[in-house]
Amino acid sequence: MILHRLFRSGSRALAGLAAVLALAALPWLRSAPSWAGNSLFDENHRVENFRNMDRVFPYRTVARTGDIWAFGNDPRPLPASYSHNRQDRDLSAFLERTVTTGLLVVHRGDIVHEEYRLGAAENSRFTSWSMAKSVLSALIGIAIEEGHIGSIGDPIGRYVPAIAGSAYGQVSIEDALTMSSGVAFDENYADPESDINRLFGAFAMGTPLEEILAGLEGTREPGSYNDYISSDSMALGLVLESATGMPLSEYLETRLWEPMGAEADAFWNMDATGRDLAFCCLNATLRDYARFGRLYLEGGVRDGKQIVPADWVSASVNPTAPHLQPGDNPASFWTFGYGYHWWIPENPQGDFLAIGIWGQYIYVDPVREVVIVKTSADPLFDDRDHESVAAFRAIARAAAGE
Repeated sequence: MILHRLFRSGSRALAGLAAVLALAALPWLRSAPSWAGNSLFDENHRVENFRNMDRVFPYRTVARTGDIWAFGNDPRPLPASYSHNRQDRDLSAFLERTVTTGLLVVHRGDIVHEEYRLGAAENSRFTSWSMAKSVLSALIGIAIEEGHIGSIGDPIGRYVPAIAGSAYGQVSIEDALTMSSGVAFDENYADPESDINRLFGAFAMGTPLEEILAGLEGTREPGSYNDYISSDSMALGLVLESATGMPLSEYLETRLWEPMGAEADAFWNMDATGRDLAFCCLNATLRDYARFGRLYLEGGVRDGKQIVPADWVSASVNPTAPHLQPGDNPASFWTFGYGYHWWIPENPQGDFLAIGIWGQYIYVDPVREVVIVKTSADPLFDDRDHESVAAFRAIARAAAGE
């Protein structure tokens, strides 16, 4: 996302973000390849912007190399309808009203449905928004396997000395992965003095991220409450960067993109200091997002080779702590459960998903061996997550022949 929860205050929040991007980020946007950033979320531009983020913000390329992990082809029709809130709803109408730009359905390694809308094409690189958080999680798991990071129990300050004396200094990597840091982070876009607006100003003006994170205070005991804040992901990005000695995009390229068998270059947007934006803004094709989902479907394995540790994949999507469970949970801000930067929908069926604002999804159903990728520019996305899961579950059942 730029944050899934950021926009729960609706249109006022969007207006606030537009103001921040137009004012605080003005020097940054002026140096961008085009002025697209000045109208990033504008109704007349966002569809095009979301597949052309290389024209909006600086970026670093994630090159594809090596053998492509091929998909087969077995076209099948989508279901005509799905059930949500005890009502049958038309799937085609849902795709239309959610401003879908791309939809890809994979079953057992075969593409069973693929479509592009509103000017998008097979080679379009769609922005992830917060789906990138799930990719970040995979990279953390790989870094632990390689010995760059000792343990998820390690405090963040051990790897990022600049924030060791702050609230984040004693937060464990695991608590940041599960959005349970207990750190106070104000994400009110309508307030120009909020933490998220200061963070965007820092990106634009070249202020070190460490300086922003070091000024945040803890308000809860870490590991006690699930409160989705992008600063947790940014802190993890600093851990990964420090531990590996590489930008996130380089680590992604060498540890995941190439061994996963991506078919196209991706790119990761960065701030004015040249640091990749760990909490958002990876840009890739639908098929390569599907390959990432397929990797998790297969337990981190591609063609017999373990790429993401199997125990990491399992732990990432099977949360055990009470405050991370889906449903009506007084120790969580929302009704979806949360793993290591992966979402667990209500009424769990073994499925899980990555979510980005404006309706970006990688949905994985291991029981039915289905991966679904949906990209969108939906202004009402914040009201659609439960309905989207209902639609995905119907599509998965149809793809599996149920």
